[in-house]
Amino acid sequence: MTLAVLEAKVISWHKKRNLIEGSTDIAQFNKLLEEVEELRLSLDSDLTPIDDIGDIMVVLINIAHRNNLTLFECMYHAYNDIKYRKGKMVDGVFVKELIDESGRIVDAV
Repeated sequence: MTLAVLEAKVISWHKKRNLIEGSTDIAQFNKLLEEVEELRLSLDSDLTPIDDIGDIMVVLINIAHRNNLTLFECMYHAYNDIKYRKGKMVDGVFVKELIDESGRIVDAV
């Protein structure tokens, strides 16, 4: 099964449960926050994040669909934003390089 087919199945699941017409972006965003917190708890407890990541993707598909987008379009857009990005690692997190109005690189931290 391809990601596109699976995404279509998730959209169908949402529609059958009235989670597209019967919900809002804000309601789905709040659901997304719930799912992200579950991911944090799983990671903090050294549990596998597979279910939490999947649940997050299901909610993101809902939000994308209600905004006439696909996961592919969103990921493609994000990749094009980051593909040439430079920065450095700070405490295990990548901090992007900042450029000021004059075009000079500003310290990322």
